[in-house]
Amino acid sequence: MKMSKKIQEIKPGDNGVEFDAIITHVVNGKTNKAPYLSLTFQDATGLLDAKLWAATPEQIATVTAGKVVHVVGDAIKYNDDLQLKVNKLQILDSSEEEQVKYLKAAPMEREDLLKGIREYVAKIENKKLNTIVSALFNEHQDFYVIFPAASRNHHEYVSGLAYHTLSMLQIAETLCQQYETLNRDLLFAGVIMHDLGKVFELSGPIVPEYTMEGKLLGHISIAQALVEHCAKEKQIEGEEVVLLKHMILSHHGKMEYGSPVLPLVKEAEILYLIDNIDARMNMMDKALEGVEPGGFTKRVFSLENRSFYKPKL
Repeated sequence: MKMSKKIQEIKPGDNGVEFDAIITHVVNGKTNKAPYLSLTFQDATGLLDAKLWAATPEQIATVTAGKVVHVVGDAIKYNDDLQLKVNKLQILDSSEEEQVKYLKAAPMEREDLLKGIREYVAKIENKKLNTIVSALFNEHQDFYVIFPAASRNHHEYVSGLAYHTLSMLQIAETLCQQYETLNRDLLFAGVIMHDLGKVFELSGPIVPEYTMEGKLLGHISIAQALVEHCAKEKQIEGEEVVLLKHMILSHHGKMEYGSPVLPLVKEAEILYLIDNIDARMNMMDKALEGVEPGGFTKRVFSLENRSFYKPKL
């Protein structure tokens, strides 16, 4: 019996390779000959696109996103990308306890992520901002600490939202030391609240999909509504509430990127830039994983379809 491999270990030319994974994406297709399934497998080491040709009616009905499977197949290179031709596929125990074993997670423990973010909440000295941020973070922290930051592209793994937020807070603190005119309280509050709506926009950490609220409202409008409701509930009024909502509404930086307003205060502009830096660094690091020095990544659509070089330095 062959030893099961991790996805990261699979190379083109590996025939009869075996591995266990979770299915994260399924698309039904059909050729002139027979129906097929386009699949994406995932384990803790990476993702692998695959084709299951001549799929049976039973396979079409049962091979769905979220299923844990044992796979046997042949690895090939297709359009410069690794792809698997599935020869055999067996559905395994797909309980939540088993599913999480195959999901990538943030490189920090959840308790450390929560502790790190709470320390920044405590640094917000403005009482109105601190009250709102503390209340909303405490209310939603159980989801905040396990949710991904996105369904794809950046920090799209378990606890990705909290890890992305903590990374942004650390960058924000450094910038506040360099640019002393920045309002640290407002910037920290904006960083912690800007993606809070993701816990309603996405279905959860396991094979995340957009919820009805996510599709119809989006995380930006959801988060600003949460802030508005919290402020009213706690009878907080004033410029702080307006500014915090502005930080959330403008954090995508441009209207064509989904923000209904442009950043009109320094802290909102910095929030947009920090968010962009951290997301782009994560996408570049992910693309460069497994690339040998002197080689190029495959094209990254979310980064202007560029192919990045890995220096030999």
